[in-house]
Amino acid sequence: MVTLKGEHIYLRGLEPEDLDYIHKVENDESIWELSNTQTPYSRYLIKQYLEQAHLDIYEVKQLRLVISDYEDNTIGLIDIFDFDFRNRKAGVGILINDVEKREKGYGSQALSLLVNYCFVQLQLHQVYCNISEENKASLKLFTNQGFQNVGLKKDWNFVNGTYKNEFLFQLINS
Repeated sequence: MVTLKGEHIYLRGLEPEDLDYIHKVENDESIWELSNTQTPYSRYLIKQYLEQAHLDIYEVKQLRLVISDYEDNTIGLIDIFDFDFRNRKAGVGILINDVEKREKGYGSQALSLLVNYCFVQLQLHQVYCNISEENKASLKLFTNQGFQNVGLKKDWNFVNGTYKNEFLFQLINS
């Protein structure tokens, strides 16, 4: 699909071979606060998830794609979640797991491809994301992609004994 191919990366569906990578990411406690994860995932549960990854976004209300370079190195993951076709909106999230791959333009290109897919292929009116007030890299990424900060949710997430604020960002398809 041409929609999901960029200059340096492409977005692809999940494959059974992604089991080890997904297991590693989902069980990395250092990023649990990004996804509000509370407990580890077993290989069995992730295998079941991968077996269902072919289901239609209209049915499961979510889509996870792998961000890959053209040498087939996995760079990260990008998600559509809370897919609401009736109201033509969805949440988006991105993770560049390898710290050395961050701030090299991969996230920007992946987000641009995903937003284009949401607006053109899925015909959504808007996409949104929730970003911790402390996540400067994500704030910069989404702002640079045209997302607008539309609100602050005070004391929204309880992380390591402290409440953290979270911003709500939207991008409306003009």
